[in-house]
Amino acid sequence: MHEDKEPFTMQKRRGLIVWVYSLRQLKNLRRFGFVHYVSRKMKYVVMYLNEEEYESKKAKIEQFHFVRQVEASYRPDVEMDFAEKIGTSAAYPVKDEGFDIEEKNTMIRLAENV
Repeated sequence: MHEDKEPFTMQKRRGLIVWVYSLRQLKNLRRFGFVHYVSRKMKYVVMYLNEEEYESKKAKIEQFHFVRQVEASYRPDVEMDFAEKIGTSAAYPVKDEGFDIEEKNTMIRLAENV
C-alpha cells in the first residue's frame, strides 16, 4: 500500500507583474504560470513563473498586444541572510554627509497657572 515517492523539492519561482490594457485576455496569461492576484481597478496581474522558463515566457508575454508593461520581481536577487548583520554596525550603515549633530538638553516646562 505504501508507495515510495520522491521527496518534495521546492520549485524555484520568480514573480512577474504584468500591466495590461484589458483583463479580457486573462486566460492567455494563466497558460504561462500561476496567477496570484488580479487588480481589476488598476489593471495589473501578479503571477509566478518557474525560474527555468522565466526568460522565455517573459519574452512571450511582452509580445501580447494587450500587455502594457512587464516588471520583474527582484526578490530572488536580494540577499536575505541577515544573521551576521543583526546587532552590528553593518546593520545600520550611515553615510557621513558632513553634518554636525549636536545633542542639547531641553527642559519641558508644564503650565502652572492653567
